[in-house]
Amino acid sequence: MKKTTGIIIPCYNEYDRLEQDKFINFLKEKSNYHLCFVNDGSTDDTSAALHQLSELNPKNISVIDLELNQGKAGAVQSGANYLKTLHHIDNIAFLDADLSTSLEEMHNLVEKLNANPELAMVFGSRKMDTSKNIKRSNLRHLLSSFMAFFINFVLQLPIKDTQCGAKVFRKDVIQNIYTKKFISKWLFDIEIFLRLKKHIGINDLLNHISEEPLDSWIEIEGSKITLKDSFLIPINLILIWMNYITVKSRTKPTTTIINLETNSNMV
Repeated sequence: MKKTTGIIIPCYNEYDRLEQDKFINFLKEKSNYHLCFVNDGSTDDTSAALHQLSELNPKNISVIDLELNQGKAGAVQSGANYLKTLHHIDNIAFLDADLSTSLEEMHNLVEKLNANPELAMVFGSRKMDTSKNIKRSNLRHLLSSFMAFFINFVLQLPIKDTQCGAKVFRKDVIQNIYTKKFISKWLFDIEIFLRLKKHIGINDLLNHISEEPLDSWIEIEGSKITLKDSFLIPINLILIWMNYITVKSRTKPTTTIINLETNSNMV
């Protein structure tokens, strides 16, 4: 029996970029997916477009409308907390609405997760030696390289690309990741790794996650990260470091053991 994967797709003012045909055709070819679009307080016609899309396949498409914009972190969290209540969902993923990482690439990540019961998370990477056809602007590449230095300092993990917007999780670890609100709207991926590091343990974490090179990633114009957000990135990193690292050093360490066995009824 095929496992079903719910994919969260956060959307903020995506009306002009939403390629409806790609989503519908993907579901026609692969019925074991559920697409959960989260309208993050859009001010254009994104909500109407998403509900129109849902009407074409109501069984495999759901839409969540957030009244106020919460940023990518809040949108993904809302989608994860909804999908974990659906008993037929086995894995929960998230993917950018612009499909800079394609649905086919996401399917490859899901296949990797399903093939290895030891894995709790699989995520795409644009920075591995075998990553191919990665197209991004020079400015974005420079910003990414600058961030990577500080992210590695905070994480203390041999991960090359934490920020790629294509990640899939076994459903039974979702409770450990998405219950608590994230500190940062855009750097919440770092918090995901830190939360997994805390609950699985640093010694076992690398045995339960897998960073997979992407065959293609193409930057799409229309980034939702503003200039103000870019300036706030260093501050966000400091806040994350203070809340996850310094707090840990001031408290007695505890060990939490999670069950990594697949359980589609666990919410």
